[in-house]
Amino acid sequence: MGNFTKGIVAGALISTAVGIMVMPNLDRRTQRKMKKAGMKMRDMAEDTYESMMGCCMK
Repeated sequence: MGNFTKGIVAGALISTAVGIMVMPNLDRRTQRKMKKAGMKMRDMAEDTYESMMGCCMK
């Protein structure tokens, strides 16, 4: 696994851990907003990955 991929995975794990510690202290409305934003970011990352892999595989 390349250094870039390791950095992405490490960042995702760290941010998940911080999110788990912070989320219980937030109100429900803020939690919903953060969850929606996280889902949008995940979808954007998946789309970017798929477009990059589709471009490189040709």
